[in-house]
Amino acid sequence: MSASLVTVAYIGATILFILSLGGLSNPETARRGNLFGVIGMTIAVLATVFGPRVTPSGYGWIIGALAVGGAIGMFAAKTVKMTQMPELVAAMHSLVGLAACLVGFASYVDTSTVFPTAAEKAIHEVEIYVGILIGAITFSGSIIAFGKLSGKIGGKPLLLPARHWLNLAGLLLVIWFGRQFLHAETIAAGMVPLLIMTVIALLFGVHMVMAIGGADMPVVVSMLNSYSGWAAAATGFMLSNDLLIVVGALVGSSGAILSYIMCRAMNRNFISVIAGGFGTGGGAPAAAAGDAAQPAGEVQPISAVETAEMLREAKSVVIVPGYGMAVAQAQHTVFEITKLLRDKGVNVRFGIHPVAGRMPGHMNVLLAEAKVPYDIVLEMDEINEDFPDTDVSMVIGANDIVNPAAQEDPASPIAGMPVLEVWKAHHSIVMKRSMASGYAGVDNPLFYKDNNRMLFGDAKKMLDEVLAALRV
Repeated sequence: MSASLVTVAYIGATILFILSLGGLSNPETARRGNLFGVIGMTIAVLATVFGPRVTPSGYGWIIGALAVGGAIGMFAAKTVKMTQMPELVAAMHSLVGLAACLVGFASYVDTSTVFPTAAEKAIHEVEIYVGILIGAITFSGSIIAFGKLSGKIGGKPLLLPARHWLNLAGLLLVIWFGRQFLHAETIAAGMVPLLIMTVIALLFGVHMVMAIGGADMPVVVSMLNSYSGWAAAATGFMLSNDLLIVVGALVGSSGAILSYIMCRAMNRNFISVIAGGFGTGGGAPAAAAGDAAQPAGEVQPISAVETAEMLREAKSVVIVPGYGMAVAQAQHTVFEITKLLRDKGVNVRFGIHPVAGRMPGHMNVLLAEAKVPYDIVLEMDEINEDFPDTDVSMVIGANDIVNPAAQEDPASPIAGMPVLEVWKAHHSIVMKRSMASGYAGVDNPLFYKDNNRMLFGDAKKMLDEVLAALRV
């Protein structure tokens, strides 16, 4: 393919990627958006492989790499469970960061590139330095995120003494070694500051994500998605590939916007999330937070049969899914209950909090997999005003996103965080395994309210019993 034809193909791929992002913004058009992305990436890969910059002698290596990567991707797609999607996304982000680092080092040691002027050489070296910096932070940060999301690393933030000063010192060292790198006269001399910067960037990525609590992990996933985009864009600069630059910028900017939206949904400042310190390990008994008021009252348990009777008598029901539903793989049973109630004339809808689950859109994906109609899955802002007119609100494995302390207790660590106001319904039912606190480590006064009932047990098992009782 000629350079002109490759450019045309890249423009077409870019348009398809933009259409893909537009399609992915809505569940009803997500499949079409995904298809646009696949077609765009296929065009981009073929145009690159058959373009003038790749010689036929390299086809064997490329085909081999595509075969290995494709096989790994297909294996992951077939074996990874929906509950493991957040970990998979974090792992994919780490690979993008690793690729940026490897391309950066390869580009630096490549002696075949000749620069007409010293300025062009300096610009290229800046691209290499920044690309490896972003890639290393993305790689190590994503590895730690993978560990936290999979439970291999605790959700409690690791707050080192003088951590902000450590970060500042690391930044100053990166700038200093960047200067040394740009003034190096030989590749060997430049490799030393480049390697030192890479180690600092890797440590910063670890420190940054370790300092972020479990409650903020959905924002972390979105933030790392943005980082991976900028890493790809930096790789594009290093390789002089216009498409990588554009696509990386698209992913980076869209990820940054999503992170901002999610921080607003949690009433959090993006900088404070990066600084860390909010959220504790999940599943721990709730502890007092400062002068936060402790919940008062008695927990009122309910059985699966009584739950079914309450749902049967209701005219309107709002279901709020959380990570507990994902862990129990209960989304298909939830759909069966929804279908049965709707057939009986009950108005059933779903309320989705922006940070429900462990990654953006986690609950939407699970419900779509279970064939829940898109039109009854509503965002928090759309459903909150309807709770006072709702007969039963049913919470399945969610905790922090339905915690009234966010509105009622100014001393609570989650004070001001927008939540789904399930307690305003005539009756609420919370499904949990135990009285353990949520991922933020904060007790939930909802459990003790007079109109609330607790359905204890595994979500899948208890929902199966509810479904069986409804069918009687």
